[in-house]
Amino acid sequence: MNTHTIRKITLNCDIGESFGAYKMGEDELIMPHIDCANIACGFHASDPLTMSQTVALATEHQVKIGAHPSYPDLVGFGRRHMDCSEQEIIALVMYQVGALNGVAARYGESVAYVKPHGALYNDMLRNSEIFKAVCKAVSYLQTQQRQPLPLMVMATPQNSEWQALASNYDVHLWFEGFADRRYNHKGRLVSRKQSGSVLTDEADVLAQAQRFARREPIIDKDGHERLISIDSLCVHGDNPSAVETVTKIRELLHSLPE
Repeated sequence: MNTHTIRKITLNCDIGESFGAYKMGEDELIMPHIDCANIACGFHASDPLTMSQTVALATEHQVKIGAHPSYPDLVGFGRRHMDCSEQEIIALVMYQVGALNGVAARYGESVAYVKPHGALYNDMLRNSEIFKAVCKAVSYLQTQQRQPLPLMVMATPQNSEWQALASNYDVHLWFEGFADRRYNHKGRLVSRKQSGSVLTDEADVLAQAQRFARREPIIDKDGHERLISIDSLCVHGDNPSAVETVTKIRELLHSLPE
């Protein structure tokens, strides 16, 4: 199922984030409309049974299985920074990806890529040492799997610089954009702590998705054009209108020429 590069923009979604008796998201409704499933591995959400059910659902709909590892922060949903050493980061990423791979093997599948979650995802592009540690973990894992294991990271105007750094570990990056998040003047996501960081109007979400899909500049929070190249577009499945919005984005991407 793995490919080393993505030619056309894909849709990915953070998914499988229920835990025990607590349900989160509309996984069954979202899964048929996405290409890549970022499956929680138990450190910020999920549990062994939820992981198994999510992998089964992804397999049913022929969706790529991605590992969504995080800091060990179940209470904070992985959104709090943790001061982990390089060896701790390598170990926690490998542990979580290994767990998901074990579950996927039951269905004759394997993890196709890795997308860190929450604070770990954000810290990677703030601290190159954390980025290197994650790359080392992915490098070890793809050596074990004997096949490429792309690392999905946030797209920024500095994509080429991050890819050059990842190439030192023979890791290929998939760059991700967000249809429903506002960007700042640096081409980074506006903090969720700031008002207006999330696009709530469906028309705005679809307009940003269309700009990404057509490789056109998006409009940042100050009204300026900002060109950010992406391979995959993240959609969220944890709000009431998510399924309808994801369906429209899917139709939009399919309507564009190759």
